[in-house]
Amino acid sequence: MNSHIEQLFTNYVRDNKNQLYILAYSYVKNEQDALDVVQDSIQKGWTALGTLENQHQIKSWLYKIVVRTAIDFLRKMKRIQVTEDDTLINLSEQQHDAYRNLDLESALENLPFSLKQIIILRFFEDLKLEDVANIVDIPLSTAKSRLYKALKLLKIDMEDEEKIHHG
Repeated sequence: MNSHIEQLFTNYVRDNKNQLYILAYSYVKNEQDALDVVQDSIQKGWTALGTLENQHQIKSWLYKIVVRTAIDFLRKMKRIQVTEDDTLINLSEQQHDAYRNLDLESALENLPFSLKQIIILRFFEDLKLEDVANIVDIPLSTAKSRLYKALKLLKIDMEDEEKIHHG
């Protein structure tokens, strides 16, 4: 393996371990589990370094590994069910009344998983939508529609909260 790539990977992990931890934590919601996910992801990344085609894409490449490792972990622990888009339409109708008086974090928690991860990666991790689509392995058009649905649901929640606090 190329020692330049190994050094790049090592430096990236060292310089960004907090961001990797925060990303993992945003999925698993537990400190020890997040640390385990990061450790597993670093191991997987090191093993798969040969698949990194463009060293400038190391961030999205490693984020993809962290996200997949976190999702695998959650599936193993039976903490998530990945919702299909058909179900999301029904959920969005019902969820409108479900949250009142909630802050952004709570509103995010109530989003279906497939929408929440788009918001986390796009805004909390400040990734381009193209990178988000790549990380969660969906077409860009699907990422855009999920982002739109998520923002629409969050906007409804935030408007309701405004009415309660200022109404």
